[in-house]
Formats: sequence, structure tokens, C-alpha cells
Amino acid sequence: MRLRIWTTLFLATSAQFAWGQTNGSAKLASADATAPEPSANSYAVLGATPEQEALVRAQIRVMQPDVYPLRVLFVPHWKYIEAARTFHLHVPAGYTSKLFTHLPSRSVFIDRDRYVSNDSLGYWVAHELGHLATNSVSEGAADKAACNYRKRLKDARKSRTP
Repeated sequence: MRLRIWTTLFLATSAQFAWGQTNGSAKLASADATAPEPSANSYAVLGATPEQEALVRAQIRVMQPDVYPLRVLFVPHWKYIEAARTFHLHVPAGYTSKLFTHLPSRSVFIDRDRYVSNDSLGYWVAHELGHLATNSVSEGAADKAACNYRKRLKDARKSRTP
């Protein structure tokens, strides 16, 4: 048993000093190198049809939120209910939700079986982006932040229609 332990320790410590195979063009990172800033469109849209993904991306691009989500998930109703239960979503009595935001993961969940129209989707996505902008679960704070996003959507719609 002792021999195994010593052999393992020897192999584990000597591995860091061993010569590795290289192609001769290894580059070392400089001390002043920084990670690139994430782009505004670096969020993922999962579970959506191509039309839904294009719509959500276009709406978010028009809204120009202060904080972008990391992922937007279109999920079937049963999965939406399960995610809401898992994240302890609090919905006041008598209300239902079609979208919710999980703040720690910056994920927006959309119940793809229950959203009504493309315009309503933009309206409610603005609300969810308001939660991200304020980093708050407060509905009032999210609605206040969403006002600017909704105005941008409305202005974009007006400029497209003659």
C-alpha cells in the first residue's frame, strides 16, 4: 500500500516537470493580456424555432438593454413549470407568468406553449430585461426599467410602418 502511495505521489509531482510534446511555436501569455469583452450578442437562444430566435434577437437588439441575458430559453410548458418550481419562482395569487428570469444565471425562460403574439413577446421580454437591468426581483422596478425598452420597440415599429 505504501509503495502505491509513493508511486502516485512521485508520478503526480514529476508530471509537472516532464517535457511535453510541442510543435515549437508555443506562445506564452503576456502579463498585460486581458480577456476580450463579451459582445452584446453573445447570449444563446435555446429551444426556439428559427423565426422565434430571429424575433427575440431583433427585439433585444432594438431595446439595447443595459444588461444582456446570457441565455434565452424557449421551453415547453411542463419544463417551464418545473424550472419555476426549481428556482422557487414567486407568482402572486391569481396571476400567471409566461416568462421569468433567473437572476443568478441571467437566464430568461419563455413558456413557448403560452406566449400569445410577437408583440406581446417583446413587451414581456422588455420586462424580463428590466429585472436584469435592476438586478432585482421587484416587479415595479422591472416595469420601470422596461419602460425605456418598450419605448424603443414602439419607436422601431413606427419607423417601419408608413
